[in-house]
Parts: sequence; C-alpha cells; structure tokens
Amino acid sequence: MTYIDADPTALLGMVAATLTTCAYLPQLLKIWKSKSAGDMSWVMLIVLCAGVALWLAYGVAIHDMPVIVANTLTLLFIFTISTLKVIYRPRVAR
Repeated sequence: MTYIDADPTALLGMVAATLTTCAYLPQLLKIWKSKSAGDMSWVMLIVLCAGVALWLAYGVAIHDMPVIVANTLTLLFIFTISTLKVIYRPRVAR
C-alpha cells in the first residue's frame, strides 16, 4: 500500500502524529538558542513523559507504526528538553 491509496483515517493519524511531534521542535530550538529552560516545568515534563510513554506502549501493543514512531520521537524531544533544562540551569552564586 502506498501513501496515495492509504486509508484516509490512517492518513489523518499520520498527519496528526507529525504535527503533534513537530510541535516540540520550536521549544527545543528556543531552549537551545537562549541557553535557558527555566520556564519549563519539571512536573509538566514528567507528566508529559509518562503520557507519551504510555502512548508508545499502546502503539507497540497494537502494532501501530505511526503511533510508535511519533511517540518515540516525542520522547526523544522531551528527554532532550529535560537534559537541556539540567545543563542550562542557573548557577547559584556562593
């Protein structure tokens, strides 16, 4: 099956997965350029990571490649943002 004759519902899912995954790129680039992630909430990142991990597990359970790929990439973006949050944390003066 090619993308052209794919089920419209599958195409809808692939577009949705692409958009929601790519939504993290502007934030990631902003953190990278500004060298600051102080405004990112740890609670939000942890809850988001848990939710995305569950979506990934769901995708694996139902063998849905778009769900697996999208959530794997989203987890990668979340881990990168979290890593940058640690790297760019404000230094405490002594």
